[in-house]
Amino acid sequence: MKLILIMIALFIAIQAIRPTQTNPLVDESKALKAPKEVMQILQTSCYDCHSNETKWPWYANIAPLSWSIISHVNDGRKALNFSEWKEIPKEIKIKRLKRMKQTTNNGMMPLSSYLLLHKKATLSQKDKARIGTWCDEKLKAF
Repeated sequence: MKLILIMIALFIAIQAIRPTQTNPLVDESKALKAPKEVMQILQTSCYDCHSNETKWPWYANIAPLSWSIISHVNDGRKALNFSEWKEIPKEIKIKRLKRMKQTTNNGMMPLSSYLLLHKKATLSQKDKARIGTWCDEKLKAF
């Protein structure tokens, strides 16, 4: 019983450690503009971690889950932020497009841990092909 009370007290205490959930303002002049079908796929499957338009679920307020979720979002935005697409240097953008095609095709993205609670984010073969085609089109334009 004493151990359970200590665990409950620790759980309550860690709630005070609250990393900041951010959604910086989106400047539409800097944000990605892509065909509607591509945007729908990206907004459904990628934007929670790769944009400034994260939809923070209720459980993102409960430690220690919040720590992991906020860390994933921050890392995702550092790797690729669609809200700042036009600010990304050309050479980095080329790398990101190649990586996007690769990671969506091989199932590395979206993360399996994200898909556990966001089934709608699962990419179909058609979605993967559409993203791959769009990435190829963007790469040819460089």
